Amino acid sequence: MNQPRRSPLMLQIATGDPRPINRQIVDGVKRLVASGELAVGAALPSVRGLATQLAINPNTVAKAYTELTTEGWLDARAGLGLFVAMPRQRLSDPERERRLNDAVVRFVGDVIALDYPADALIDRVAAELALVAPKKTA
Repeated sequence: MNQPRRSPLMLQIATGDPRPINRQIVDGVKRLVASGELAVGAALPSVRGLATQLAINPNTVAKAYTELTTEGWLDARAGLGLFVAMPRQRLSDPERERRLNDAVVRFVGDVIALDYPADALIDRVAAELALVAPKKTA
């Protein structure tokens, strides 16, 4: 039986990032999927493979993969590994709204002390979203 071809994930772990490593992996995979850089059906590296690539503990990768699978970003196929899942409404509307509110409150709390004008912040967020949007619709 042919094994699916697995490419290294283009993820980087930042030691200065306040997010735990497993959160950085989750966020990175979500970004790759949302941008289309990881296509539906693409095979992800094994837990051990990604742990070796990133020089981290395999348990950290397993925790991230479990979260991504639970949230519907990845499909686990017995004996084959993990694959990018078909897009679907992964969360209920109220849960999406709650998470958006949490993210906005966190973001504002993080950037308020930087003393940027609101329009500069909005422009930066829009630019960051634009990096993802064109690939997703292409």
